[in-house]
Amino acid sequence: MELRKFKASQLFNGYHLLDKNHVLVTNSDGVVRDIVKEEEAGDDIETFEGILTPGLINCHCHLELSHLKDVIPPHTGLIEFLCSVVTKRGFSPNVIQQRIIEAEKEMYANGIVAVGDIGNTADTATVKSNSKIYWQNFVEVLSFTDARADENIAHYKKVAAELESSLRTSYTVHRTSLVPHAPYSISPKTFELINANTANQIISFHNQEHPAEDELYKTGGGDYLKLFKIFGIEQSPFPVTGKSSICSVLPHFNNGQTIFLIHNTCMPEEDVQWANEYAASNNIKLVYCFCINANLYIENKVPPVEMLMKNNVQPTLGTDSYSSNWQLSIAKEIQSMQKHFPSLSLETILQWATINGAKALQWDDALGSFKKGKKPGVVLLANDLSNSKRLL
Repeated sequence: MELRKFKASQLFNGYHLLDKNHVLVTNSDGVVRDIVKEEEAGDDIETFEGILTPGLINCHCHLELSHLKDVIPPHTGLIEFLCSVVTKRGFSPNVIQQRIIEAEKEMYANGIVAVGDIGNTADTATVKSNSKIYWQNFVEVLSFTDARADENIAHYKKVAAELESSLRTSYTVHRTSLVPHAPYSISPKTFELINANTANQIISFHNQEHPAEDELYKTGGGDYLKLFKIFGIEQSPFPVTGKSSICSVLPHFNNGQTIFLIHNTCMPEEDVQWANEYAASNNIKLVYCFCINANLYIENKVPPVEMLMKNNVQPTLGTDSYSSNWQLSIAKEIQSMQKHFPSLSLETILQWATINGAKALQWDDALGSFKKGKKPGVVLLANDLSNSKRLL
């Protein structure tokens, strides 16, 4: 089989940045053969300006919200943003499908090879069934009260079954699991049902994006009451625990799950330490996913990255959706992370975007690094981190 040989300003192998004297060798299908010194590579080397990297992993996206691009303005604050998402979803099915098609093409072209994708519906099924991207489908449950917990879980199981039915006969690599949306939208019984239905699966929930999330559990009050009124709920339906949201809801999980905690912009250090200790003692694994451009878009805030790193978390990166980002580009997430946290090495952030994401999504047997025998994708990242493109 014909070989392809790639050389660039730098080569990132999934773990380390190597200098321009290194050449990546693959077969024509993209299976990694080796990384060799240039003098050992022979002829026909394709040379590029930029950083060669394995395919990029987007651990948090909402593909089905792609029709909300440019609909919700930046810097509304989280509560107003959520209200807008709930009230501005009345688009025609044709528009929704076209935007999903465009967003999937964009992610594929810029080198994203796997996505942890949130959805309340099966609207993305058709596009995913023809996609070359790996999809971890997170069917997102909304269920405010215990009284409707069984009914709501049954509904979202049907959504999951519809997704699985559409993808089963395709060549798309995929998994599907039920996930809670957030502590401010899931009742205690619903959490317990999700725990029972997700043994040893990968799940996620939005965590501590706003101080009102903790206030809701500590006092029963706060700004989330405005969101609840859209659903006809006049007061908090959740128990007042006197604790933060993460300390109130994480104990519902003890069933071998890998749990992505998304955003974490208002997560204090004592909660990080508590959550990590709880996970270690209760048969679950935590993954911390940063979506820095979404945080900047919604509230012009950044997550407490340095504090989280000090506590030995395993970070990954996500784009969130077009409702809350200017683009669906992991390159731009890397660029923003380096801009706002210059103490972080580029090598570290690239690990988050590749091997960390692949390991967290349990696809590191195929993706995340240029290990011999893998087919992780070959991506060229601009030297200034402003863009990326798929080479293979």
